[in-house]
Amino acid sequence: MVQTIALLAIPMVLAITLHEAAHGYVAKHFGDYTAYQAGRVSLNPLSHIDPIGTIVIPVALVIFTAGQLVFGWAKPVPVNFSRLRDPKRDMLWVAAAGPGANLLMTLGWAVVFKVALLLPANYFSYPVQEMARGGVIINLVLMVLNLVPIPPLDGGRIAVSLLPNRLAYRFAMIEPYGLFIIVALLATRVLSAVLGPVVGACRALIYAIFGLS
Repeated sequence: MVQTIALLAIPMVLAITLHEAAHGYVAKHFGDYTAYQAGRVSLNPLSHIDPIGTIVIPVALVIFTAGQLVFGWAKPVPVNFSRLRDPKRDMLWVAAAGPGANLLMTLGWAVVFKVALLLPANYFSYPVQEMARGGVIINLVLMVLNLVPIPPLDGGRIAVSLLPNRLAYRFAMIEPYGLFIIVALLATRVLSAVLGPVVGACRALIYAIFGLS
């Protein structure tokens, strides 16, 4: 169990913290320097770690689910959407940056996995393969979950950006209750029933592209 936690720690911390850093970087690009001024446009995981969401919850899930379910969060990056050059349009790119970062990391870990399989077997082969396998699934889970169209998840903000103004305003009013909705969907396993097949299909596609098993 200790070995499993150690192997998943690096991909988990990177998946969570770089997701948040990507939001801050894209917000800065479109004119909002809030995260930059707060020191959150950084690749340093220490700038983004939330003790509960980045450490306690993921470790507890690894222990109690034997590594079958890994989930967590970092300190949310502060974004002042009113400072964006075109708030409604640019919100889409700021929100999409997090899942986009997870997609890039998914592909990166798939490359590591493939290289580890191709290189001659050695003492580090199995640990690297398991770390990379975990990196693929962790990033896919975070990407798919964050794309659920419920504010304040990234998918909800993307939906607000795409909807006509009147509908966008009404939909954005869900945000104060969004966390409760997500927790309820998780507790009733509705969310896992819906997202599980999507994550599985994405993983199958990635494995097919890279010739993994």
